[in-house]
Amino acid sequence: MQCKKSAHILFVFFAIIKLQAQDFKPGLRGGLSLSTISEMHANYKPDFYFGGFGEINLTKKYALQPEINYVRQGSNNVARNYTDPDTNTERIEHLDLKLEYLSLSMINKFAFGQGFQVLFGPSLDIRLNDNLVLRKNYNDFAFVAGLGYCMPSGLAFEARFKKGFLDILDSDYYHNDTNSHYLFGDYNTNINFQIGISYSFDTK
Repeated sequence: MQCKKSAHILFVFFAIIKLQAQDFKPGLRGGLSLSTISEMHANYKPDFYFGGFGEINLTKKYALQPEINYVRQGSNNVARNYTDPDTNTERIEHLDLKLEYLSLSMINKFAFGQGFQVLFGPSLDIRLNDNLVLRKNYNDFAFVAGLGYCMPSGLAFEARFKKGFLDILDSDYYHNDTNSHYLFGDYNTNINFQIGISYSFDTK
């Protein structure tokens, strides 16, 4: 259901940008999402992302690229201490935390040499779904940075890092006392790596 909504928004997004831009190339992107939540005892969560973009070429070396992406994030194997009400003893459970975002990004794209690209820009992430028990922020604001290589055909390979700035959950619930060699704190933010491909269509 969330994927259908994202696809519909994607179509409207492209239609609006196409009307506004002169040198415009629409495109699709997707790939592997590796994410975790900072300052917690947790493992990286492998999942996926997909979306679309509109490349607005302002010069030969610079393009502004609005994007809309569906991204699945979170953390696996989050250790949580709790008191068993039946035995009144301290126990540990391990949880997989899931987050789904509709990510609206404005990427600055600089081209160097034969197809190499440097990418960076802000992102507003609107939460679509999650399995968190206690939240601090439903949405997130992040910064994206990455590298890419684009072939003459329009096929490109990308590696990106996205760092959220908002505290997304209440760490009092996801508390871990037995983290002697793991950092645990109150400022729990999204960390996301994306490795994938994109393809831009020549509309001329």
